Amino acid sequence: MIGETAFRDYLDELKKHTPYDFSEYSDNSIHRRIRKILKDYDITMQQLLEKTKTDEDFVEKVVEEITVNTTELFRDPEVWTSVYDKLYSGIKGKKNINIWHAGCSSGMEVYSNLILLSELGFLDRVKVYGSDINARMIRQAKMGKYALKFNLAQLKAFNKALKKKPILGISEIDFTKYFDFDESEDSLVVKEFLRKIPWFVKHDLVQEEVPFYNKFDIIFCRNVLIYFNASLQSKLFKRFHDQMFPGGYLLLGNHEGMSGFYKTKFSKNGPLFVKNNSFHFKY
Repeated sequence: MIGETAFRDYLDELKKHTPYDFSEYSDNSIHRRIRKILKDYDITMQQLLEKTKTDEDFVEKVVEEITVNTTELFRDPEVWTSVYDKLYSGIKGKKNINIWHAGCSSGMEVYSNLILLSELGFLDRVKVYGSDINARMIRQAKMGKYALKFNLAQLKAFNKALKKKPILGISEIDFTKYFDFDESEDSLVVKEFLRKIPWFVKHDLVQEEVPFYNKFDIIFCRNVLIYFNASLQSKLFKRFHDQMFPGGYLLLGNHEGMSGFYKTKFSKNGPLFVKNNSFHFKY
């Protein structure tokens, strides 16, 4: 059995020898993932530490294991239908719409959103940014190439959800407008006109300054904060608040919420948190 101290010592060494700091991630999440690394690579904690100090490629693999990259096209379909019911009135009059997907993983959430923006006629007004700590995920996001069978089922599920609850009259999407399907390769590739819109960048949400100069109308950060402790969550809520226009929208994951000080700085509107129209403050 590996004790709490050993995990903490490892995270301290990881921070010392690499650009990564996971010290404020949830203990349960970190413990589970490091145990998995030790088992998968059949190494001891001491061997893990030595490889972390000397092998940069291995460090990137460790980071991939620690960070969670579960995503899919139109994940949680009912969330998407609810989101645009609420968002539309707030963005329909804007000439420019800035959107940030923080912790975007392989980009499927970004492309899902762009498809809806296209269907609603907003595509020529948007600037979309995706960031993730995982370099491999960012490369895949730029390529926009995904497994066909699994994601085809997701697209069908989303159209089924649309039939039950249309978004502003949209009850079905013709996905051949947005993807090239290749059954022989089991691949689904985002069409170039959509792929060239988002700017994807490798970014450590915890340690690095936000790499974008503009403020945002909408920030997506779904199923990321659940892996952070309360202190780190609070820091990121401040960051998001500072990067948003008054009245801007923040979407978190289904099992994520806001508490304490920042709960007073946002209003809840369905699945969205809306930044209050208040003055900038110091924390």
